[in-house]
Amino acid sequence: MVAPFMVLFLLFQLWPILSSFAMGFTDMTSRDLRSPFAVNFVGTENFSGLLADPTFRRALLNTGVFVVVAIPLTMVCGLALAIALNSGIRRLKGVFRAAFFVPVVTSTVAVAVSWKFLFADRGVVNWAVGLVGIDGPNYLQDTAWAMPVIILLAVWRMTGLVMVLFLAGLQGIPSDLYEAARVDGAGTWRQIRSITVPLLVPTLLLAGVLLSVTFVQVFEEPFVLTQGGPLSSTTTASLFVYDLFGFGRYGEASAASYVLFLAIAVLALVQFRVFRRRT
Repeated sequence: MVAPFMVLFLLFQLWPILSSFAMGFTDMTSRDLRSPFAVNFVGTENFSGLLADPTFRRALLNTGVFVVVAIPLTMVCGLALAIALNSGIRRLKGVFRAAFFVPVVTSTVAVAVSWKFLFADRGVVNWAVGLVGIDGPNYLQDTAWAMPVIILLAVWRMTGLVMVLFLAGLQGIPSDLYEAARVDGAGTWRQIRSITVPLLVPTLLLAGVLLSVTFVQVFEEPFVLTQGGPLSSTTTASLFVYDLFGFGRYGEASAASYVLFLAIAVLALVQFRVFRRRT
């Protein structure tokens, strides 16, 4: 009964994974596609070459900054919206839920193009700040502003998903706990710190892992908005891998892909260790 699934899994899941991993230890390029068995085994040369590549190190640093900033911001915004929709907003709750979730299911490329117009040199944002006498920069061509704009886009796009997860978690917390806390004189912030956050730890873990997998592989936002510029200030690891494949350097690209996979695995493992202690 499971044989058809196993055949599909072996052919289209396991075999590509193992093949791409093996490719990372070869010097395979686009010229070798017609004779893939004629490539040379180079050991860990691709991996060591990547670590010595300043562009790859810069891409890893950019990705790290993106993840460290974007994940906490998304979690905080998602939790704030979930708490507001769960208790503070009574009317049109369904409309607000749908509105905040729309960016999650909207095409990332389409949204990124819209943001490109918003933050252009003569875009809507600079027009708005110009009304109060501020001369805004060309955000996407400024090394100090390009990454914050991409982070802001990613946070805006993923907040709706985190909000839905937290809403599900909040509905599983007994209301008796909040009533008892209010009787004891606990204010809103005290209730959030002592009841909401501790009981949402499993949901925090789920949201954190999902965001880690998504943000470490961030690609569409910098690709559409900046193409990795200016001066490689927004080149992420996924964009670097994409460029390697585009240049036909398949062995190096595969090695870089598994470095990225290792980063995701380590980040997820750290989150499991931290949150499990609090569960």
